[in-house]
Amino acid sequence: MRRLWPILVFFFVVPSISAAQVKLTQDDIDFRKEVYTNGKSQLGYRLYVPLGYDKNRQYPLILWLHGREARGSDNQKQLTKQDQLATHFWIRKDVQLSFPVFVVVPQCPMGEQWSDPDSNQPGKALQLTLEALAKLRTRYSIDPDRIYIGGQAMGGLGVYSLLQSYLKTWAGAVVISAYDNFTDVHAVATVPLWVFQGDQDNSVPVDIVRQMIGQVKKANGNVRYTEYHKAGHDVWNQAFADPELLPWLAAQRRATLPSSQVGTGASPASR
Repeated sequence: MRRLWPILVFFFVVPSISAAQVKLTQDDIDFRKEVYTNGKSQLGYRLYVPLGYDKNRQYPLILWLHGREARGSDNQKQLTKQDQLATHFWIRKDVQLSFPVFVVVPQCPMGEQWSDPDSNQPGKALQLTLEALAKLRTRYSIDPDRIYIGGQAMGGLGVYSLLQSYLKTWAGAVVISAYDNFTDVHAVATVPLWVFQGDQDNSVPVDIVRQMIGQVKKANGNVRYTEYHKAGHDVWNQAFADPELLPWLAAQRRATLPSSQVGTGASPASR
């Protein structure tokens, strides 16, 4: 009987390991759970690394900022519900085949915002996001000229904040269903931008968004604007179905501009 004891232990241990493995979701497999800490504060975020990652080549990266409903501390909600389409679009097989891009999806804590809506100053979570991004650029081979930013709803407000505070970082930007009180429209005009908006959005007044687009165009910005007729707040379904979105973003490169030059010098594009 003594000789059978190790065998019995083996059979009791193995099922417990299998049970733990079953609890993994597809998001846990696709998006690595990461936590950035600077000694005083920490930020949870998800990271997608392109399959077949090769450190000898440089890859683009997109930072995606979620909307208000995904706030929390579970490091999970930012990939689900209203934010599921946006975050998973970039990791689709067909997208990765033509555009193998890193995807970073941080989670803003409950009760906080990505940025101050009046001053456009990045909030604490957004500052931590930038620190985490800097660390990632030391761990992986990221192309500094192909770092993109996007966001929907509250996340769009964070995008505008980063464009105005760190304009030399981004190669291109996508904003869905969001508005902003520009404090530096010329900074926004420096980065290629595509804005998607519904004309019946009860959360984001379309008249304000139209005025914003007019300001960016007046500043000679490279901006595309897509407005959906009889559409509400959740126009991300239409936005990510647009066949031009991916090739447009993939074609953008960070501009190297003299400090005295404002804007990209490109003609505005609209739809």
